[in-house]
Amino acid sequence: MIVEELAFLALAAIAVGTALAALLVRELVHTILWVSVFFVSLSAIYFLLSAPFLGVLQLGVYAGAVTILLLFGVMVTRKRIFAREAATGIGPFPLALALLAIVVLAVVAASLPQQVTLVRSYDVTLLSTTLFNQDGAWLVLLGLVMLSALSGAIYLVREGRE
Repeated sequence: MIVEELAFLALAAIAVGTALAALLVRELVHTILWVSVFFVSLSAIYFLLSAPFLGVLQLGVYAGAVTILLLFGVMVTRKRIFAREAATGIGPFPLALALLAIVVLAVVAASLPQQVTLVRSYDVTLLSTTLFNQDGAWLVLLGLVMLSALSGAIYLVREGRE
């Protein structure tokens, strides 16, 4: 195995481990922190696959902004973020379903031919032109819709609502 394959396998193991930790941990803030580590490992995978635009986007938007937004939302809406009522986690049925999905994906991946190319190169200039020239207004509209949804969620879960 070459170094890139070993690095990919290590980053993939970190990503899967942190995703499982985010699902299984009981405290909400710990869940958000595990998700942020998952986002960073996914960004490293993008860099390893020679997709720097997606890597930087993943770091800036998800590992940075979304993680801070989630932490801020929890701090604004919950009085005690380490309390029992803020506990998360999943039960045995969703965990069994996830394990079944992993087994099915492993069987499908094992049945693929060995020479399948899953990653193709792309033109970063074309991607950025498409995102920010033609569809830029739609991205701004999507951001405004998400902001209004977040504002509505904070309003609905705030304490002392009558």
